[in-house]
Parts: sequence; structure tokens; C-alpha cells
Amino acid sequence: MKTGDYVRPWNNDLRIICLLETEHALPYSPIVNSATSPATPGAAFAGFRGAILGVSVISGIINVLALTGSLYMLQVYDRVLSSHSVPTLIALSFLMIVLYAFHGTLDMLRSQASSHAAALFDRRMARPVHFAVLNLPLQGASRSLAQQPMRDVDAIRHFLANGGPVAFLDLPWMPVYLAFVFVLHPLLGLVCLAGMLMLVMLTLLTEWLTQKDALAATRADAARRGIADTQARSAEVLKAMGLEDRAAQRFDAANRSYLAVQTRSSQLIARLTSVSRFMRLTLQSGMLGLGAYLTVRGEITSGAIIAASITTSRALAPIEQVIAHWRPFLAARQSLRRLSETLRNLPLLDPPFALPAPTQRLSLENATLCAPGTQCLVLSNISFELRAGQALAIIGPSAAGKSSLARAICGVWPLKQGCIRLDGAEINHWSSKQLGQHIGYLPQDVTLFDGTIADNIGRMEDEKDSMAIIAAAKAAGIHDMILRLPNGYETDVGPDGSALSAGQRQRLALARALFRDPFLVVLDEPNSNLDSDGEESLTTAIQGIRDRHGIAVVVAHRSSALNAVDLVAVINAGQLTAFGPKEDVLRKVLRQPLRTAVG
Repeated sequence: MKTGDYVRPWNNDLRIICLLETEHALPYSPIVNSATSPATPGAAFAGFRGAILGVSVISGIINVLALTGSLYMLQVYDRVLSSHSVPTLIALSFLMIVLYAFHGTLDMLRSQASSHAAALFDRRMARPVHFAVLNLPLQGASRSLAQQPMRDVDAIRHFLANGGPVAFLDLPWMPVYLAFVFVLHPLLGLVCLAGMLMLVMLTLLTEWLTQKDALAATRADAARRGIADTQARSAEVLKAMGLEDRAAQRFDAANRSYLAVQTRSSQLIARLTSVSRFMRLTLQSGMLGLGAYLTVRGEITSGAIIAASITTSRALAPIEQVIAHWRPFLAARQSLRRLSETLRNLPLLDPPFALPAPTQRLSLENATLCAPGTQCLVLSNISFELRAGQALAIIGPSAAGKSSLARAICGVWPLKQGCIRLDGAEINHWSSKQLGQHIGYLPQDVTLFDGTIADNIGRMEDEKDSMAIIAAAKAAGIHDMILRLPNGYETDVGPDGSALSAGQRQRLALARALFRDPFLVVLDEPNSNLDSDGEESLTTAIQGIRDRHGIAVVVAHRSSALNAVDLVAVINAGQLTAFGPKEDVLRKVLRQPLRTAVG
């Protein structure tokens, strides 16, 4: 493990996903956003009330029009066949076609409304969900689990867009069909009511039997995604050491567990759906038989037989549709609850009061830090102050907390106690966007953005400032290197910067950190992949920060990173054991040669 790193095993994601399934969500730091995006799914549904009312009215009209077939057959059998009137048949048929066309048009409008509602929900949730995706890894979750809010939005959108709510909107109109059957004959109505009650009980049974499997499937899916994510990041190691088969076996075991739960749930719902279909068809045919019996006894007409059968089938259809949509409904309900709990602690605040750009000092006051998602203390009571024009090297043994301190200074990891200030203002008094304008950060594990070299150096600005990009590249000493690339500044870096060497990626990330001359530049092992020319450029870059009255903080494992610094801090076991001028600390405190002391 490298200095200050905190590694969570993939199976710890199960604990996180379990928390998200209950009343407890991960602790989030507020994320500031100037947009008006909703912070919760409930807010995303704001304004849907009128649309829901309109769709409900449309559903009511559709369900009334669904009686067209029953009334048509009733009139044909009881009026046309008895009178042998062809004009009556033509008139009834024309009216039936008009009503069915109206029915089809309204049904199409209802389906389009569902699709538009699904798309609108997705658009409204895009920004807050993306903030959650960015924030979850900072709370100790894996990259796979961090994608869960996006999958939750997909599940909700899928349920909305594929007619799930329509089945539930049809349920309240079942009494209309039941009343129609009762009008035909009370006994027919009682049989229809008995069938409806049986299907309702079957629906409740479906809910009770599938709830546990749905939760187990979510956990199993989190486990297998965690394994896949870990193995994807370790692809080179697995290939080089011939561990592909073992990796595949581990994923296969987790995937089998997931498939077992999914298969059991699918088979259960399929069985219940088959039972509901059997009950509906049996009841529909039974209504025909009972109607025939009542017709023989002279209690109803022959047309009432067909009308009762069609109406009974239509009355039971919403329940069958609800059972068929039960899996998407369960997935959407779990996703909505999980998403609400996740975003509830991620408020999108109005931008704070704009503070002036820092120009004087960085100070740490009793900074105490725990690894995200745990109570594991990695830094305790760190206090020091840096003035403009100073550069600090943070040294110490591996796993002492140096990288953790760098993350805390940049505001990536929130403090448990104490504070970090720029010109006297705590860093959390700035929004992330505002603070980022004054900070340059080169992490230990370099990650580049998808896009070109110019996109990366320019921090993905919409309007590229060529002069500022070139100035940052020159400050990092890579301008000439970039010009030698096939497309210069427009060279695509490839996935995760794969088109560049490790040293090129590190120097490009250094240029990104120096873009627009931020006041505070934090470099975590910036020379780990550099050759002698790269280390010379790094020294020049650090000196350049000091010359323009900025502050540089460098986490160092190699002595060459200390050439341009004037202060040294020693971190050991999470404690600040020494701080002061470079020569004094290295001579009086470490009592050993520079190269050994830094390593």
C-alpha cells in the first residue's frame, strides 16, 4: 500500500449497499450547485401532479370506452339478430369503430405521456445523480457502487416508460366493470367479484414472496459488479501473473449467486402470472357457462352472456398486468427509496457568498482525518502555516498519512475535526467550483479525462484558452514534447491516457494542476514516473509557483522533489513530528542522509 492510501476490499460495498437499502445512507458533504436541479426524486416529480391528473382522466375515459365491445355484442345479439335489421347493424358497427378509434388515440396519448414523463424525470435527475456518482468514491465506495444511482434512475425510467404506471391507473376502474356485470345479473356480478378478490390476494402474495428475493438480488449484483470492477482495474496484473482463470472463477461464483436469486425470483413471478392467467381464463369461460345457464332459465338474454364474459375479462386484466409488471415495479420502488436516501444527504445548495481569491497563506489547525466510510484515524491534530511564496515537502515512511493529508488540503476528504483555511477562510466556505479555481492538484494515481491534451490541460473548459493552455504546458516543461506528438495539443489521450506513457501522463497532469496559475498547488509524488529531464522540469515548476507568490505542497518519496522547497514536514503514524526549514529538519530531526530520509 502506498503512502496514505486507504483501500477498501470490494465486499465492503455490500455493507454500503445494505445501508442504502435501509434508513441509513452514506454521509455526504454538501455539494454546491448553482443550477436548479432537484436534490431528491420527489423534487424531480414536482410539476407531475397536473400531468398525473390528466393521465388519470384519460385512463378513466379509456376504461369507459373499453365497455364498447361488451355493449356492441349486447346490442348485436339482442337487437340486430332479433330484428334482422341491417341498417341497425351498420350504425352500431360504425359507432363501435369510432369509439375504438377514440380509445386507441387516447391510449397512444397516454403511452406517450408515460414516455415523456420518464425522459423528463431522467433529465431532472441527471445533475444531482452525477454529483452523487462523483461523491460516493470519496466516501469509500468502489467505482462500481458509485454507479448505483445511475442504475437506479434507469430502473425508474424503465418502469415509467414501459407502461408500469398505466396498469396501476387502471385498477381503480375495476368497480365500473364489476357494476356493469352486476347490472346484467347479480349472480354474474358475485362470481366476477370472487374472481377479482382471488387475483387481488394473488397480487399481495406476489409482493410478500418476491420482496426478500429483490433485496437479495440487489446485494448479489453489487457483489459481482464489485469483483468485475476490481478485476478490470487489475487487468495488467492478472494477465502478467497468469491469474485470469482464478479471476474468472471468482467472478463466476458471484455471478452464479446473482443468477440463482434472479432465476428464483423470475420463476416465482412467472408461476404467479401463469396462475393469474389460468384463473382469468377459467373465470371468463365459467362466466359463459353460468350465463348460458341463466339464459336457459330465461333470466338474461343471449347477448348478456357475451357481454358478461368480455367485461369480466376486461375487469381482471389490470390485476394481471400489475402482476406482469411486478418485477419492474419492485425494482423501481427499491431504486426510488435508495435514490431518495442517497440524495437526501447530498443537498444542492445555492452558491455561497463569493470570497476573494486567496493570496496570502494556507493554515491547518488541529486537522484530524478519518478514512472515508470508516472511523479509522489516519491524521491527528496536524497544525502548520504556509505563506505565499513558500513550498513545503511532506515526507515520512509509507502509510504514514502523507497522501491523506494532501487530499484533505485540497478538500477531497473532509476533516473529522479541526479546519483548513485559505487566507483565514475555511475551505468548505467555498463551493467546489470556486475553490477549484484556486487549487491545482496532481494525485498519486494520475487519471486523465477523456479527450485531447488541450482538454486535459484546460480542465475541460468549454471555450479553450489556447494561451493559458500553452502557458501551463510551458510551466510544466512539456510544450516541446506535445508539439512532437502527431496532432500536437489535439492529440487524443485515449482511455485513461493509454495513448501516453506513464511519465507523459504525469507531466500532463502537472500542467493541468498549473493551469491558470492557481494559488495553491498540491503535488502527490509528482516525480514517481519522471526521468532526469522530467525531474528538472518539476523543480522549475515548483520554483515558478514560489516566484509568482503561490504555495506549493509536495508529497515526496524521492529527494529530487525537494530541490525547490524551503520547508519540510515529517508525518509519521498520522502525526506531525517535525516542521521547519528544509536544512534544519533534514539535519536535526531525521539525522540521516537526505535520500534515505525521504524514502
